Order: sequence, then C-alpha cells, then structure tokens
Amino acid sequence: MSEVKISAEPRTEFGKGGARRTRRAGLVPAVLYGHGEKPQHIALPAREFAAAIRHGGLNQVFTIDISGASGTTLALPKAIQRDPIKDTFEHVDLLIVKRGEKVQVDVPVTLTGEADRNTLVVNESTTLAIVAEAMHLPSGFEVSIEGLQAGSQVTAADVTLPRGVELAVEPDFVLAIISQAQTAEQLEGGEAAAETETADEETEAAPAE
Repeated sequence: MSEVKISAEPRTEFGKGGARRTRRAGLVPAVLYGHGEKPQHIALPAREFAAAIRHGGLNQVFTIDISGASGTTLALPKAIQRDPIKDTFEHVDLLIVKRGEKVQVDVPVTLTGEADRNTLVVNESTTLAIVAEAMHLPSGFEVSIEGLQAGSQVTAADVTLPRGVELAVEPDFVLAIISQAQTAEQLEGGEAAAETETADEETEAAPAE
C-alpha cells in the first residue's frame, strides 16, 4: 500500500464547539501521537482524507505535512469516528509509524464463491488481525468458500498471507461457519409445532367451567 501525502493545520480550539467549527470549515479534527512524541492536535482536509480512505482503506498510511512544522510525519489511522447519518468523519486518531517497523492492524476479509447447496454462511468476523511492516500493509484478504459443506469452518489458517505478514491471532480463529440451512418442510414443521404448543398452553390456562 502506497503512502498518501496530506497537509494539516495545527488545531488550537478544543471541545465540542471547537470540533464543530473545524468540521464546518471542511476539516477533520485529529490527534497525532506515538513514539514518545507529545500528542499534536491537528486538522485534516476532509475531502482529501475521505478520498484516501476510500481508495486505500482504513489502514492507509499518510505522510502528514503540518503547517509551520519542519519535515513530515508518517502516520496510520488508529481510530476513526464517523457520523452514521451523514457518513462523514468526526474525528481521527493517528498513530506515528516509522519505516521498517511492524504494526498490528485489522484487515478486511472477503468470502468468495458459494458454499454447498442448502447451507447458511455465518460470518463470525469480517476482519483479521495481522502484524506487518507499516509501509507494506495489505488492503484486504479473500478466502474461497466454494463448495464448502455444512459443518465446515473458515479460520485464520485458511487465509493466504503475503510474505512478511504474520497472524496476530491463533490459526484456529474462526472467521465464518457453514451451517445447514433449514428446508421449507423443516420450517413448516417448526411452525406447526409452535402452533400446537401455543394451543396446548392456551388449553391449560383456560379456567374450568
């Protein structure tokens, strides 16, 4: 994953009011911290940041050029707050990283293909925790479930990892379970049994004449 250069401004207003004014100005409030550095409160251009996240994902590495500062800083989004209605970024925590160092991140996992007939795929986790070099983070993984039968599981061990990438979880960490889907007859039988049980309960509850 390539790094994206983005400009930033020092942020001097804090609290909810200051954050609202920052967002109204087309900026995203952010905090830059890590490697023993004093946390820096900055503001990022909202459109540029959103475009980078859409293209590179949540693990996009940024080269941040802070106005008035000497040099640039490499950073990785550690926590992102979004407005669920407007789908805009409310606040970002950025972790300072160095070239060559390894970091732990959660990477999206996509299931491809179709499991066996009359099965149900239950997603236990849509991400996988891995450890990789900060400048070479994978954007996502794909795992095939083609033809898997009921009772099968997709685990972390089924994910093909690129060179230099390690699991941050146990190999038997479950990503998905393939279970047996109920047939129409089973569903009808279950509904009939439920109706019978309800009728029996009503009969027992009815007062004696």
